[in-house]
Amino acid sequence: MKKLLFVAVLSLGSLTAFAQEGEEVTQEATEVVVAQDDFTAMETSELPEAVSNAVATNYPSATINKAYVNKEEQYKLELALEDGTSATFYADKDGNWIEK
Repeated sequence: MKKLLFVAVLSLGSLTAFAQEGEEVTQEATEVVVAQDDFTAMETSELPEAVSNAVATNYPSATINKAYVNKEEQYKLELALEDGTSATFYADKDGNWIEK
């Protein structure tokens, strides 16, 4: 009797294992969209004196390639550094550097 019960449990267990359908795994692609900043291009000669002085003081060998301004009078500066690389820095109208 024990053998008959054991065989019944074993066969029932193996049938349920095969009867299970595999879960379908789906991956959703997510796309991250970054809104462009509200900076508009301007001439480097139009920069406030405080911003120009801050660049000359902190980066004496750098040259300003491009300058941008936004509504809050924050300036985005693309500088060419002396080692041949370029970097982007942000400053306010008083020449204080901003972390972005």
